[in-house]
Amino acid sequence: MSGDDRQNEEDRQSELAREHKERQAKRAAAQTAKSRRNTFIGAGVAVVVVAGGIFAATTLVNREPSKVSAESTPSASASTSASTAPSVTPSAKTGPVTCTYKRETGVPNKFVGLPGKRPNMKLKKMTIVTNRGTVVIDLMTDAAPCSVNSLSFLAKKKFYNNMKCHRLVTPDVSGVHLLQCGDPLAKADGKNPTDGQGTSGYVFGDENTDISLSKGVVFMTQAGDAMGQNNSQFAISLSDENNQIGSGYNVVGVVSEGMDMLEGLATSGKDLLLNDADITGDGGTTAPKNPVIIKTITFK
Repeated sequence: MSGDDRQNEEDRQSELAREHKERQAKRAAAQTAKSRRNTFIGAGVAVVVVAGGIFAATTLVNREPSKVSAESTPSASASTSASTAPSVTPSAKTGPVTCTYKRETGVPNKFVGLPGKRPNMKLKKMTIVTNRGTVVIDLMTDAAPCSVNSLSFLAKKKFYNNMKCHRLVTPDVSGVHLLQCGDPLAKADGKNPTDGQGTSGYVFGDENTDISLSKGVVFMTQAGDAMGQNNSQFAISLSDENNQIGSGYNVVGVVSEGMDMLEGLATSGKDLLLNDADITGDGGTTAPKNPVIIKTITFK
């Protein structure tokens, strides 16, 4: 082999090695994005992507808000006595509000009907009574009328009564700290592969999506690219570390009472029924060892 041939072969091998390294880097980045996505919202996402379009790919950071399902725009925020208030104040609404809810049959669900189109704009507080204590949430009804309307409707139907909150994670386990509830079919045992997939059997659009997820913020859960697919599931942010996720989720209010109890539910992974599949997105969720059971949810 001549010198030129050897040089050409070396150049070719170097190019192949470079391309291989680039492919590995892309795969690693894709896996990192998948892990962050699944880590935040929970497992069971792969099934939901296929069945109902509720979960999708990429990342949760700096997610672009979609159009609001209400025929208007957000207004003033609710008051809050949580340790960290939302950093963004919703803008003003004008005109009447009409909400749209769409029946969704492609995912596991417990259907109790569709909420009415006209929300009660006078609702100010949401009270969740659990076996571990009571949580009071100051609502942003003006900014998230259709989300509040859905939660209120389901509460009146006793949809949430005696429901186990299926996911509780701490920063040492997943990098975020939150309690997630609203799956009517969840066992919350850390083993059930379908925990986190159950819904109310309908979906609705996005609203009030410009607020970061600081401690005490209560929001509807859905995935980064699955815009306008809110359902019965909601989460409570238990740490300012969740600000890393950015905005893009329907924020319904802020905890004004019961934050100390919520923060004490789990201080580390030792308080949890760890589920490795929660992080990889292969199914199931990490649940609290000491169950968190919703007794009732009421609005006023």
